[in-house]
Amino acid sequence: MTSHSPQTQERLEALVREVRACRVCEAHLPLGARPLIHVSATSRILIASQAPGTKAHIAGKSFYDPSGNRLRNWLGISEDVFYDTRHVAIFPMGLCYPGRLPQGGDNPPRPECAPIWRRRVLSLMPDIRLTLLVGSYSQNHVLGRGSVTERVRNFRDYLPDYFPLPHPSWRTGVWEKKAPWFQEEVIPALRERVHAILADR
Repeated sequence: MTSHSPQTQERLEALVREVRACRVCEAHLPLGARPLIHVSATSRILIASQAPGTKAHIAGKSFYDPSGNRLRNWLGISEDVFYDTRHVAIFPMGLCYPGRLPQGGDNPPRPECAPIWRRRVLSLMPDIRLTLLVGSYSQNHVLGRGSVTERVRNFRDYLPDYFPLPHPSWRTGVWEKKAPWFQEEVIPALRERVHAILADR
């Protein structure tokens, strides 16, 4: 059962237009500002990730890259469901591609983003039943500083509201080999929870 009104969706759509016009960090962004946000007032699952990569930036679509394929596999959902904001929202800590670190990997999400937009957007998403905290930046923002591995392993401690996950980059494949419990315990529980929420229309 939804708990929003048509006015809530209209207000959220107006706010999303404002978010997408944001240029606060543009001077620090190597590819310029292109805020990526995929939300609806009816979304029930929120993917709180860290920041778009280059392929997502170019496509204008979050997780439009191999990390998205890995995340969708973890969730056990199709690309169509993943990008259907009526059910699934994608709202990262940093909304624009932040550039690369000299030693490889992406920069952290820009620190200006979450304080400006996060509370305002989430206040217009009353139907969220599960937030996937994908990677250290989202987990640290919501839960405080801590170990990603320990949080993922002890995911039940954060239910029913949150489900901590590692970032689904290629590096996680190496991590998974050292953590067989992730595929054995975490992924089945994740899929069960996600599918139950999506099936409860």
